[in-house]
Amino acid sequence: MIKVQGLSKAYQVAKRSSGVKQAMKALFKREYKIVEALNDISFTIEPGEIVGYIGPNGAGKSTTIKVMSGILVPDHGTCTVMGYTPWKDRVNYVKHIGVVFGQRSQLWWDVPVMDSFDLLRDIYKVPEDEYRSTLALLTETLELEEILQMPVRQLSLGQRMRCEIAASLLHSPSVLFLDEPTIGLDAVSKIAVRRFIRRINEEKGVTIILTTHDMNDIEALANRIILIGKGKLLYDGSLSAIRNRFGTGKTITVVYSHHNERLQVEGAIVESWSPERAVLSVDTSQVVISEVLIRLSEQVELLDVTIDTLPIEDMIVQLYKEHQI
Repeated sequence: MIKVQGLSKAYQVAKRSSGVKQAMKALFKREYKIVEALNDISFTIEPGEIVGYIGPNGAGKSTTIKVMSGILVPDHGTCTVMGYTPWKDRVNYVKHIGVVFGQRSQLWWDVPVMDSFDLLRDIYKVPEDEYRSTLALLTETLELEEILQMPVRQLSLGQRMRCEIAASLLHSPSVLFLDEPTIGLDAVSKIAVRRFIRRINEEKGVTIILTTHDMNDIEALANRIILIGKGKLLYDGSLSAIRNRFGTGKTITVVYSHHNERLQVEGAIVESWSPERAVLSVDTSQVVISEVLIRLSEQVELLDVTIDTLPIEDMIVQLYKEHQI
């Protein structure tokens, strides 16, 4: 479906120090530096996969998406999507893909949402019956009924993002690129968008590349993640492998009868303590949880125990640190 091989892209960026003298100097002699947004990136994505494409700000995620969607031309390397080279076969290629950029809009600002949808139908030459059927599904699933006749400028951010996703799917694409699709959304809207993304993947087999800083999106949708940092590919594998690698850390929260002395528990680190409550961290690769609880019960009368796994955000941060990004 998608094959990226040796992809590289560099930008020439102007630089200067602050101050009036430096500003005047830059008028006559400008200095530049080369920033490598992508450096020999290679990966393959199979049909029907949902892949989380992650990394810190400036890692090269959006540049990769723009190359794969045909917006940018790489300096080196090859990229084929469904047999097309995106920047060479753009007219025919874009009929088969949908793209959502969280901070960019494909809807017309001053006209009702429905007018934008009708225009996109004409642009993509979608048959009327197919268009009505797809629109009905999108309207129901993304809860758009009440906002279709509203101008885009009057929509909230969450409403607009749901409409952006619908607009990218009106022509039934086989590949969907999502760049920060849930940015700024409230909890209810995020859940609705995630549910919809999962549904089109399962029912229609749409291949989805998801770029986001919200690790809850990744955890809810993607089984595979690709980590990029400083323009280089650092990790390509399953989310479960990361959990197995970094998920040995557990947090134990205990509530107990009043106890004035600070707890000392072999095999655990006491993160916080009070006479009636304590939070401990445990590495389960070194000690069994039950042993820690036995040692706790020997010191205090336990009233309540909660055991939590390390959040996915913390696991990803550890992965970042490992690769020094």
